[in-house]
Amino acid sequence: MQIFFLTSLALLAFAANSVLCRLALGEGLIDATSFTAIRLVAGMLMLVILIAPKQHLVTVYTQGHWFSATLLFTYAATFSYAYITLDTATGALILFGAVQITMLLAAMRSGYRLSALEWGGMALSMMGFVYLMLPDAKAPSWSGFLLMLASGIAWAYYTLRGRACAFPLMDTTANFLRTIPLLTLLLLVFAHDISLSIEGVLYAILSGALASGLGYTLWYMVLPQLASIRAAVLQLLVPVLAASGGLLFVAEPITLSFITAATMILGGILMVIFAKKS
Repeated sequence: MQIFFLTSLALLAFAANSVLCRLALGEGLIDATSFTAIRLVAGMLMLVILIAPKQHLVTVYTQGHWFSATLLFTYAATFSYAYITLDTATGALILFGAVQITMLLAAMRSGYRLSALEWGGMALSMMGFVYLMLPDAKAPSWSGFLLMLASGIAWAYYTLRGRACAFPLMDTTANFLRTIPLLTLLLLVFAHDISLSIEGVLYAILSGALASGLGYTLWYMVLPQLASIRAAVLQLLVPVLAASGGLLFVAEPITLSFITAATMILGGILMVIFAKKS
């Protein structure tokens, strides 16, 4: 039950990131560079506050990995910039499709073999995901497609590296801290594009401090308990949760097609989770 609860919170945090990013960038309340920087800095500060009573900051900085930090930065930056040209549905489809495929290929490379029922569950959930996202999706631009594809691949490998994490909170904090040089470079390159509003900054802070900082820590905590392939499939829940957030916060209606797709996705996920390897 504890793993189920923590996993649910982590997935809700991921969905919140999509909703907050849409509210901020979709309405032009903030530029993508500033959103990325504020999001990562807010997540960094939240984690430092949480860990400061237990660990010295210098000790924390010696943890984590530069490659993991680069993956985290790449995911966050390309995610923001992709949503300049992509609508929400298309962006989510490309992102989580890329995560799904990348983690599946990684699992198969490590020797994992799917049973027939697991293949069936994967296929059903993917069909539901496509059914959910394609009807209202517009043809993506090549720049947006490639940026979101890079974001999904970066997040998939960041997730896989997190499976070997012995101290989730400390390593996540260290990875956020290590993004500072990359953020500085990003701000210098795109300084002329900066455009801020109070509401946009608030969305970025919420995305960083709560949905990113705490959400990623929770995900690191549950990853050792999840097989790679199941972690990949579980993340397909995020577009469904994000659509629900869209209903509550952006007044997007839930249609019969959404309910049908959600049933297919959830049913496929349950098949993969409870299937026994043949």
